[in-house]
Formats: sequence, C-alpha cells, structure tokens
Amino acid sequence: MKLKDKLFSVIKNRCPKCHKTSVFQTDNPYNLKRFDKMNASCSCCGEHYHKEPGFFYGAMVVSYMLNGALFIFAFLGIYIPFDIEAVPFIVTLSSLVVILSPLTFRLARLVWLNVFISYDPDVKCMADAGMASIKLPNSQPLSA
Repeated sequence: MKLKDKLFSVIKNRCPKCHKTSVFQTDNPYNLKRFDKMNASCSCCGEHYHKEPGFFYGAMVVSYMLNGALFIFAFLGIYIPFDIEAVPFIVTLSSLVVILSPLTFRLARLVWLNVFISYDPDVKCMADAGMASIKLPNSQPLSA
C-alpha cells in the first residue's frame, strides 16, 4: 500500500485496483443530477465497488472528518489570527461546507474505497485479455 497510489486514485477518481477507469460516472462533482452516480464495478479489472449493503456508511465518518478538519483549520488559521467576528465566520464557513458538499461526498467515498482496495500494477484489464464481451454481474450504475 503506497500513499501515492491511494492519493492518485482519490484525486483522479480512478479505480483503486487498476487506476484505469473512473469510479463515478462523471468527473464533474458539480453536475448535480449525476454527482452521486457510481459505476457498480470497474469495466477494466472487474472490481466491485459496492461490497455489501451499507458499505458506504463508513464514508460518512470520512466526510465528517474532512469537514471537521476544514473547521479546525479555518478556526486556527483564520478566526484566531485575524480576530474575525464569530457569526459572520460561522455563516461563511457553513456556506463553504454546503458548496463543497458534492466534492466532499466523492472524496469520502473514494477514500473509503481505497481503505479496502489496494492498487495492483499487475492486474490484467479484461479488454486486453479478450474478455470485453463478458458482462459483469451488477453492471447497473449505483446511486447514493
């Protein structure tokens, strides 16, 4: 498990196993009609993203930690040094959290997937192996 492989997968929205295809159907987290739509599995290596019912409940904890880190960083880096009034600071920061929520949603899910799936540089792509015509089970797109 190398940190750079995990970061690549999370930042680029790539399959944690092969780094070839996207986990989410669209790369734009602000496409509000489709920001939460995930592929059921990787079309290259066949890795299933939805491991079991309730698998992504752990991503809520990751999202909570990301938002908590944002609040702590803003408090220590902006509120204390610049002595800003509390109410405008909290309103601005809360607005920022709402604006960043589609991005946080995706980052949390990608981080959670990368906790359980490791990169394998030797994995063979099914298209390269001549198995492109095989239909993967559960190849329906997943939603939140």
